[in-house]
Amino acid sequence: MKNLTLVRDMHQPNPYDLTARAEKIDPSLDLFAEILKLKKEKNAVILAHYYQDSEIQDLADFVGDSLALAQAAAKTQADCIVFCGVHFMAETAKILNPTKPVYLPDLDAGCSLADRCPADVYGEWLKQYPGHYVVNYINSSAAVKAMSDLIVTSSNAAQLVAMIPKDQPIVFGPDRHLGKWVEKQTGREMVLWPGFCIVHEQFNARRLAAMINAHPDATVIAHPECEEAVLDKAHFIGSTLALLNYVKTHPEHKKFVVNTEVGILHQMQKARPDAEFICAPPNSGCTCASCPYMRLNTLEKLYLCLKDGQPELQMDEDLRVKSEVPLRRMLEWSAKIQPAAPNK
Repeated sequence: MKNLTLVRDMHQPNPYDLTARAEKIDPSLDLFAEILKLKKEKNAVILAHYYQDSEIQDLADFVGDSLALAQAAAKTQADCIVFCGVHFMAETAKILNPTKPVYLPDLDAGCSLADRCPADVYGEWLKQYPGHYVVNYINSSAAVKAMSDLIVTSSNAAQLVAMIPKDQPIVFGPDRHLGKWVEKQTGREMVLWPGFCIVHEQFNARRLAAMINAHPDATVIAHPECEEAVLDKAHFIGSTLALLNYVKTHPEHKKFVVNTEVGILHQMQKARPDAEFICAPPNSGCTCASCPYMRLNTLEKLYLCLKDGQPELQMDEDLRVKSEVPLRRMLEWSAKIQPAAPNK
């Protein structure tokens, strides 16, 4: 559904393609200083996901996972929002802030999980399950959110699903691995859409077993978007924020094998400089799992985005209103869950 300016004809030039312009920026320019100056001039708030490059995380006003950033977006008093993440996150900020401009440094910063759940196909699939309560992961498009009764994140999915009446059948999408984990946590059987994240799908139980054998003194932590065989080998499973909090609150553990996107290691290392963090080996053969979409945002693009006020997301108001209902329900139900703290 072409509801945003970021959905464009790939055969046409992108008028907001900042990549070529970023290459022409004077390399001697102090981008940190320029970004901070522009942010102050425009009364902008910069929200950054844990999977962003470390230099963007260090510049952001708030750094967090999807739930924490949604909470921060809902409460911001800034005049405009710059979202350093991927498009469904920027969409969420726009849904919650209809009168504020929301910018995304790179229009092509998509999400493999959201893209694997096209709204038209998902809508047809839902027709097989009348009477089901539709729960969707926040990693989905606004059009999919509009078909939902409730939005969840990996931070709150198990808690919120447990609040749904036990006699109510549930559809859960679009991440099948998160769905299976929620089923185990809650004892609720759900109909699962067969989607997955290309980053977390890379983690492999056989490779992880070899890593554990090489580091028998390590604590294994994993995100619930990983496949069940990987989760079975983890000492702790949780959202990105939960993994970070686990590291912070367990000083007795000095070595961790981390099964999630490598960007989180920046915050873990800042919180625990005394500990060693090892990326679990992905199937790609690389030393760590990195989201290529998250990495499309750079300091140069962030600078140009703030300077020019582009690219800006535009959303159909009817779609925004429909998608806001289940999103607000999530925020209401999860009000007691830890919000994002200002970045320090």
